[in-house]
Amino acid sequence: MLGQRIYALALGYEDLNDHEQLREDPLLAVLAGESDPTGQDRKRQRDKGKPLAGKSTLNRLEHGIATPDRYKKVNYDAEAIDRLLVDLWLEAHTQAPEEVILDLDTTDVALHGHQEGRFFHGYYNHYCYLPLYIFCGEHLLCARLRPSNRDASAGSLKEIQAIVAQMRAVWPEVRIILRADSGFCREELMSWCESHAVDYVFGLARNERLRAQIESEMQAAAGLYAATGKPARVFTEFFYQTHKSWSRSRRVVAKAEQIEGKENPRFVVTSLSPHGWAAAALYEQLYCARGDMGVSRQGHINQSVKVRPRPRGSRPCSLGGVVEQKRDDGALRQHTQKGVCATHQVATNSERRCSLVTR
Repeated sequence: MLGQRIYALALGYEDLNDHEQLREDPLLAVLAGESDPTGQDRKRQRDKGKPLAGKSTLNRLEHGIATPDRYKKVNYDAEAIDRLLVDLWLEAHTQAPEEVILDLDTTDVALHGHQEGRFFHGYYNHYCYLPLYIFCGEHLLCARLRPSNRDASAGSLKEIQAIVAQMRAVWPEVRIILRADSGFCREELMSWCESHAVDYVFGLARNERLRAQIESEMQAAAGLYAATGKPARVFTEFFYQTHKSWSRSRRVVAKAEQIEGKENPRFVVTSLSPHGWAAAALYEQLYCARGDMGVSRQGHINQSVKVRPRPRGSRPCSLGGVVEQKRDDGALRQHTQKGVCATHQVATNSERRCSLVTR
């Protein structure tokens, strides 16, 4: 049933109502792994010719709970679902890569009703959820639905710990780098990385101490801009420690930039050595590459990831809030292509055709 729901989402069928017709589709039954794709072996006469589950059964699946219950006959393994995204990504590789870069970020999911966990977010200027996403390139490894009345980094350490453990169980020698904006520049996350041989490069919010540290570089950038009339940037690096929140000093790379009408300084903190990553390369090639991966430098999720707000009174952790995260994910596409090659075309809302070639 889970495969049926996920493949239908990938083919453009978002609503459970669609499955009243899709349950009779032998092509979708093959995708979902049904041994009887025509449904002729079903026990009940009313189910003959319907190899897949109907909308009511799938609804019970999505509203199931992770613990056994006498009134809930359809349950799921929450821990296995959490591992699934990483497992599929690992299976998509024929050999271990030398280096893995994990991108962490959040985005808003606008709410238009009175859903559970509804809060107003000042930055986005509307009521929303604030899900946490973790990507490796185009592959989604984690999607955690959260209310918006919390820090952007809340819960990220727990997710990273689980993902890193899964990766190193398969690839013990792989080098792992975390990359994120200043919302994730937290002592808890950085200190864990330093004690578990995980590197990081995080944005660092500007303050007066940091700005004063690059005064000479800002003047140099302003001089270059005045001479050329074009945006100018100068890079530098230094070790920095906050007064209270950080447990140690850390390497900070600074971009002193002058653009039209104003200065534009930026800072990142990293555990990477200057021997491997010089200041300019670290900022321009490594940190700014976030815009080419799962998240952009403006904080927008580039992949087609969808979170459907749960109705009022529902459990935010129920399965319905999980299955839609996998839609259009590259790891799922690669995993599917091992045995089945499918293409589809959506003509109108009422007319959908898909062609299927099996190998």
